[in-house]
Amino acid sequence: MTYEEYQPSSSKRSYILIAVLIILIVNTGAFIVAFWGLQNQLEDMETTIAEQNNEIRDLQNQIEILDSNNQTGLISWSTIYNQLKDSVVLIQTNLGLGSGFVYDMEGHIITNHHVIEGAETIEVTFLDGNITSATVVGMDIYSDLAVIKVDSKVTKLHPVVIGGSSDLVVGEPVAAMGNPFGLSDTLTVGIVSALEREMEAAGNYVIIDVIQIDAAINPGNSGGPLVNSKGQVVGVNTAIQSETGTFTGIGFAIPSDTVKREIDELIETGSYKHPWLGVSALNVNIAIADAISLDKPQGVLLVNVTEGSPAQQAGLIGADQEIMVDGQTIPIGGDVITGIDDVAIIRMTDLVVYMERNTSPGDVVVFEIIRDGEVRNIEVTLGERPLP
Repeated sequence: MTYEEYQPSSSKRSYILIAVLIILIVNTGAFIVAFWGLQNQLEDMETTIAEQNNEIRDLQNQIEILDSNNQTGLISWSTIYNQLKDSVVLIQTNLGLGSGFVYDMEGHIITNHHVIEGAETIEVTFLDGNITSATVVGMDIYSDLAVIKVDSKVTKLHPVVIGGSSDLVVGEPVAAMGNPFGLSDTLTVGIVSALEREMEAAGNYVIIDVIQIDAAINPGNSGGPLVNSKGQVVGVNTAIQSETGTFTGIGFAIPSDTVKREIDELIETGSYKHPWLGVSALNVNIAIADAISLDKPQGVLLVNVTEGSPAQQAGLIGADQEIMVDGQTIPIGGDVITGIDDVAIIRMTDLVVYMERNTSPGDVVVFEIIRDGEVRNIEVTLGERPLP
């Protein structure tokens, strides 16, 4: 065989070898890509399974309480205490003590805004003695609510069951849990004394739609759960009304419906946006009704309309003069709000509670007003309540 006869065969083998190498490289690359894709899928599956396991544990905890309730009707306070004691935590900051309760298996804990406001350090102590630091997730000054977060691996978490505060009635038994004066694992029993109360806050603003209770709460109870006789959390213990700073028969709690309305936004965005109208008003009493020639004392008389507020932009009018009736100065000339979205307004509390429960910034509502003796409807686009 001559050199010329051998050369084509040698070239052919080289081409085959190159083709084989290319195929091997391509296949290897494809294998690596597939391998990493499979690894990512496995990691995603592991994360999903872990989340589902957390949800299952959360549901199991809730089912235990609900099953007990279904079997016995109303469970005893001692049973409720034993079911919830591991959910209640002591919160200590560089400024003081408070309480909180576990919301979910991810380590979110609900407490009061004033418990952690301005805190540089936050420590959470569980019933089993485990102590861990916490970070602030979200706060709402107007509802005095806050969400903090701990490492979910620190201890076994026991989320509470959130009930419906709208089902509460005056006279219904409730219990306040928490850490009054730093004394951990405390439960005090009482009843719902009133609903839809307003509470003056230290920052010169009003917290609305509050539950009034006579179960003893004291400094340190703030942020702990208020529970009903089914073992469900129906409120967050918040404050007392007292001249001495200790309990004298009147306590307040933020409703669980407020918690449920705000919790997702607090966790996701760190804050909650409240609707805002921008007025100050007086409840129409008999003297006011007589002075402005109303048929009956009902509705709220607008006294001031804030400059640039949604109320002003919609054309609502505040009082422009004053008169004296039985030695009382009464501002007149402003609109009287008697309804919102076909819901009757008897007093100012009705108006603010309706807005909080049913509206958000940007919503358009229809006010029924009386102006110059005539009934009118005015549309208002609600704004966002500014910070105090």
